[in-house]
Amino acid sequence: MKILVVEDELKTGNYLKQGLMEAGFVVDLVRDGEDGLHSALTEAYDLAILDVMLPGCNGFDLLRQLR
Repeated sequence: MKILVVEDELKTGNYLKQGLMEAGFVVDLVRDGEDGLHSALTEAYDLAILDVMLPGCNGFDLLRQLR
């Protein structure tokens, strides 16, 4: 399973990525909404974990654009 994590907080993003990878998932981590949108539109993901308060484009706006 391939997961996209969009999280601007460095420690939180790295913690999520490490934990998910240790559980056997393939994880891509990006730091802002614009990069998250680009990644989601150019790669195939099974799940996206979105922070709500992101620089550039917040998590709710990102989700609306992806839907």
